[in-house]
Amino acid sequence: MSLPPGFLDELRTRISLTQVVGRKVMWDTRKSNQAKGDMWAPCPFHQEKSASFHVDDRKGFYYCFGCQAKGDAIGFVKETENVSFMEAVEILAREAGMEMPARDPGAQQKADRRGQLVEVMEQAAQFFRLQLKTGAGAEPRAYLARRGLTEAALERWEIGLAPAGWQNLWDHLRGKGVGEDLIIAAGLAKPSNKGGKPYDTFRHRIMFPIRDARGRAMAFGGRALDPSDNAKYLNSPETELFDKGRSLFNHGPARAAAGKGQPLVVAEGYMDVIALVEAGFEAAVAPLGTAITETQLQLLWRISDEPVIALDGDKAGLGAAMRLIDLALPLLEAGKSLRFALMPEGKDPDDLLRSEGAKAVQAVLDQAQPMVQLLWQRETEGRSFDSPERKAALDKTLRERIKAIRDPSIRSHYGQAIKDLRWDLFRPKKQPRPATGGNWGAKKPWRGGKPAPLPASDSAKSSLLAAAGDAAETHMRVAVILATVISAPELILEFEYRLEAMACTDRDHALLRDVILRHADRAPDDLRAAIAAAAGPDALENLYRLRHVAISPCMRKPGDTALARMTLTEELAKIETRRGLYAEVAEAEEEITGLADEAVTWRLGQAAEARSRSYRIELDNGSSGAVVAKNGLALDKSDVEYRDKVFDNIDFTKGGRSRG
Repeated sequence: MSLPPGFLDELRTRISLTQVVGRKVMWDTRKSNQAKGDMWAPCPFHQEKSASFHVDDRKGFYYCFGCQAKGDAIGFVKETENVSFMEAVEILAREAGMEMPARDPGAQQKADRRGQLVEVMEQAAQFFRLQLKTGAGAEPRAYLARRGLTEAALERWEIGLAPAGWQNLWDHLRGKGVGEDLIIAAGLAKPSNKGGKPYDTFRHRIMFPIRDARGRAMAFGGRALDPSDNAKYLNSPETELFDKGRSLFNHGPARAAAGKGQPLVVAEGYMDVIALVEAGFEAAVAPLGTAITETQLQLLWRISDEPVIALDGDKAGLGAAMRLIDLALPLLEAGKSLRFALMPEGKDPDDLLRSEGAKAVQAVLDQAQPMVQLLWQRETEGRSFDSPERKAALDKTLRERIKAIRDPSIRSHYGQAIKDLRWDLFRPKKQPRPATGGNWGAKKPWRGGKPAPLPASDSAKSSLLAAAGDAAETHMRVAVILATVISAPELILEFEYRLEAMACTDRDHALLRDVILRHADRAPDDLRAAIAAAAGPDALENLYRLRHVAISPCMRKPGDTALARMTLTEELAKIETRRGLYAEVAEAEEEITGLADEAVTWRLGQAAEARSRSYRIELDNGSSGAVVAKNGLALDKSDVEYRDKVFDNIDFTKGGRSRG
């Protein structure tokens, strides 16, 4: 069976030689460098103890310095599995998700034709290079010099000129005996609609050869010299050689540079890549004038685990980054991601290099953002979240984005990162204390030394005992909350962020809470099994056996979602209110310790008065000691009593010290 041209090249780009060989060998971790795809192991083809078998994953070849065995992934499978060449190709194609092509009797002829087309492209490249050196090339050479390209750079990149006439290249190639069908098939000329001679595809343009990963010319990119031209940049049409969605400009040299440790930088155009390479960023590529495709993304990940996408600092550049995020999210794997370096507004990498130099570009690359940060920026920048409905809409949007990630581990980490960012955005901001004139509203500077401790009065001891009792009561409330949400897992998403903010001083409670939160986006039916796997088979039984849990409403009436929701709302509100209460008291005690400043005592008095106003309460008739605050949160009488004890124990007329 013959394979169509290009099939094996695509197969080799889709598979990782390290993964193929790794099934048969044990890597020497001391000698190997996985980040660079430079791996060493004892040779699988002969008996040895030292690691003389070398795999270069970026180039796709292996070599043994002991027995001189060498080859690529196909050859390795062929030798180790004792199969034929075609069987080895079939094995690897299945792993890469590629369908084996139908039998093609003319495959050899097509391969010969591809070779002929490559030769035609090389002749065209030579023609363009010569044209740049003629008198007609004076203007383009001056333009390139203004862009900072030296004679050496022009030679290195094989930059040329397509003359302004209609059939210059056509006549040149026909004069060399090249067939008309080959010139048109290579994308170098187009048939005339008027029945005359075909005309050149590229006219009056600076020409950049586009080569494949093996260095063969397959297409051209042309930059217009006429400002009024309809297309500033023009690529070759797609041909038997060239598929722009599967190609990268500067692919081969960038792969070699990345193999030596340079970061892979993805720019937008030819001139950006050329400028980056000339400035020392040799592992630079561009996607040939289109948005990055899935195949190009896989090619990038074959070169580097974490390419840096260097985009222009304008709206179009940011839009391209956002589209790339949507493409990349479902394809993410452990260790495979993207970072985004946004150039200053209105500049591309070439502009920044010419205006500020390589150090400025390096600074931008060093500050490249992880993809999750840009995803968050896209969904939040320029928007207001001043209502619960808007916050809920943000949560829904982000949840949908994260669901696109197929890898469950990465999806979990993205969810946690988004929660952290969300907390930073929505957490309550500490309000500055009001000043009353002069410097009374400012804190006194710390002058060193330890503050004098408060006298250990009976009331202070009572406060400590109250705090200890409060910790025990909060511990009981947390147990009830966990049992309730486990019995009604459909409420996890509704209370997700409040559960996340709930402090768990008990390790078992913290473990249960974390398992519950990890299943917020998953099937609720799996929750109990996940708890058993993480905390042991007795974890739930131990929780339900607690007396204060057993008598809670959700345990007495299982399946009542409304009752479970009410229980969660009330218990969480009590914990949150009490936490705020003690935080405020602790802050007040810290402020007054060792001080006898009139401004501080005045502010404490004002705070106490304001606090009393905010907690005007009315007893609920018939309730068992419950108190309802004006803000609708349920408080126990013990909450109010504790607050009153602490504030009654402070003598605001004597520097805020406890009454003796």
